[in-house]
Amino acid sequence: MTLTFAPFLPLFAIIILAVAALLLFVLGLWRGVRGAWLRGVALAALLLAILNPLLTQEEREQLSTIVPVIVDRSQSQDTAERAKMTDDALAQLQDRLSRFPRIEPRIVEVQDDGTSDTPSTRLFSSLNSAISDVSPSRVGGAIFLSDGQIHDIPNPGQDLGFKAPIHGLITGKADEFDRRIEVVRAPRFGIVNENQQLTFRVFDDGRSQGGPAEVTIRMNGEELAKVQATPGQPTPFDFKVPRGGNNVMEFSVAELPGEVTTANNRAVHLIEGIRQNLRVLLVSGEPHAGERAWRNLLKSDASVDLVHFTILRPPEKQDGTPINELSLIAFPTRELFVEKIEDFDLIIFDRYQHRGVLPILYYDYIAQYVEKGGALLIAAGPEHAGQDSIALTPLASVLPANPTGQMHNSAFYPRLSEAGKKHPVTRGLEGSGDEPPAWGRWFRTVSVDPPAGQTVMLGDGQDPLLVLNRQGEGRVAMLLSDQGWLWARGFEGGGPHVSLYRRIAHWLMKEPELEEEALTGRANGRTLEVTRQTIGDDPGQATVKFPSGKTETMAFTEAGPGLYKLEQRMDETGLFEITNGEFTTLVHVGAVDAPEFKAMISTTETLAPLAAETKGSVHRVADNDGRLTLPDILPVRGEVRVPDNNRMLISMTNETVLTGVNTLPLFAGFAGLGVLLFAFAAVWWREGR
Repeated sequence: MTLTFAPFLPLFAIIILAVAALLLFVLGLWRGVRGAWLRGVALAALLLAILNPLLTQEEREQLSTIVPVIVDRSQSQDTAERAKMTDDALAQLQDRLSRFPRIEPRIVEVQDDGTSDTPSTRLFSSLNSAISDVSPSRVGGAIFLSDGQIHDIPNPGQDLGFKAPIHGLITGKADEFDRRIEVVRAPRFGIVNENQQLTFRVFDDGRSQGGPAEVTIRMNGEELAKVQATPGQPTPFDFKVPRGGNNVMEFSVAELPGEVTTANNRAVHLIEGIRQNLRVLLVSGEPHAGERAWRNLLKSDASVDLVHFTILRPPEKQDGTPINELSLIAFPTRELFVEKIEDFDLIIFDRYQHRGVLPILYYDYIAQYVEKGGALLIAAGPEHAGQDSIALTPLASVLPANPTGQMHNSAFYPRLSEAGKKHPVTRGLEGSGDEPPAWGRWFRTVSVDPPAGQTVMLGDGQDPLLVLNRQGEGRVAMLLSDQGWLWARGFEGGGPHVSLYRRIAHWLMKEPELEEEALTGRANGRTLEVTRQTIGDDPGQATVKFPSGKTETMAFTEAGPGLYKLEQRMDETGLFEITNGEFTTLVHVGAVDAPEFKAMISTTETLAPLAAETKGSVHRVADNDGRLTLPDILPVRGEVRVPDNNRMLISMTNETVLTGVNTLPLFAGFAGLGVLLFAFAAVWWREGR
């Protein structure tokens, strides 16, 4: 109980009265007035009554001790064994804490929130949030249930905001090991068919470095090499970028029996292929209105190195003029079609016919060039239906359409075939959606037998106009009319000749965006975006394999003829494998170097320094046989001064909360009045004697 005052008058007034009473008392003593002492006692009693003294007693309730339990639910914990260990250990820990009524556990489960592209395990940030609403003196300790891979552990000596032990309960086994692979250094861009070099490294975590690891390297799904790499040592690898556009390099290291996870046994690197210069050989069989359209298009592209020849003086036009008096340049047939044919990315025959300019053997060289991966475009006119047609040479072995010997002469609107509406070369050509198409007419086509490959454009009726075909490792396109120049000249409004010609050329040179059957994917933040191109029917669903190993079937949405897309925000980050039919692609969602995947083995070493500094402890939740072995909990009054390696010490708080106050006025009511009356009556009695 404590004595307090609740005066009835302001303090300055009470002081004035006290001074006056003191002067009267002193004056009475000095003058020897009888009853001066009784007068002083009566005045003191009156002042004390005005001060209103109270006896108070506080009623307080003991506050609980807060013990935050931070549970790691990150992706490194997302294995069947660790997930079970975590669940079992948490249930047992909650049961043990419930035996202490004064301990209030706060369970905080920390998992990836899906907002960061570089996921990491940030348990101490969650700890600070869990205790932000309580006094530091109420925190009796913190318990971390994790695999030990924590990425925001404070530095030694850093203030935690409270003084209590830090305990670690570590999932996993003591003898875990894991093999992983990382791309250390690699170019983001590369010139097509030029030598490039990257460096990768294989890591064996949790064990001494073993023998060589076999790494399989693939480019765009095709195996490039198998390399023996020494774990822990950087391994260089030389390669060539095979094509322009996006190229996916995949590195997979052979898994070790019993390793923690195989999710990090693969890595991908994206490299953008850049063509330094497209080398195009354009051979026009004779001067005509259409060759200027081809020449202008190719010359307008700064990335194209164009070599153009027009046959002005075929052998049959001999008029006796000496060769040294002619201003024409001799056609360097041997240099172009024997010595340097492999240097060209694309060969175009524009209304070319066999008139003795090229030896018959050279057509076979061109056919071999196509079979080995070259690109050939035939822009045909009436000559292709004649007796000098190049379809009657050895080149016929790679041509997808054989002429019937007839020309079809009639005005028509070029139209897209059913396959052409889906094919990336012709899909969405400006004006193709109208009927008739919103472009000018053409007036003749070469009649051909039913062609091989894909007929993507039609002439009059169902006559083939544009045929695309794969031949061996190369590609061939045949435009069965020489009247594309009408679009270039703006006849009847013209047409999309630039887009059409450019797409044909890029398809022939194997640009990935123009593949008619393709499965591609990319990551936009945490969103997985998959595109499926096909000239067939609905491709069905995609099977997505997550980094954690689980698989999920997802449906495509039709985005246009022959174009299907899938977009899904992912709750995991890492390497995803998407499969649709015979097509497979890999996409890495999130940063490649995210801390969450750099190490996957459980460890007690990360928390050990902080636990020792705070008089805490670190324990594994299970032995090597999988049996739970949680340490006992020992509440300690006051600050923990000596650690206990066998138990988790909890510093119990002395904090209380005020629930009520009892007061007893000493001069209130009849008791106070009686004291005052007695004092003044005594003064009166003394003075009356």
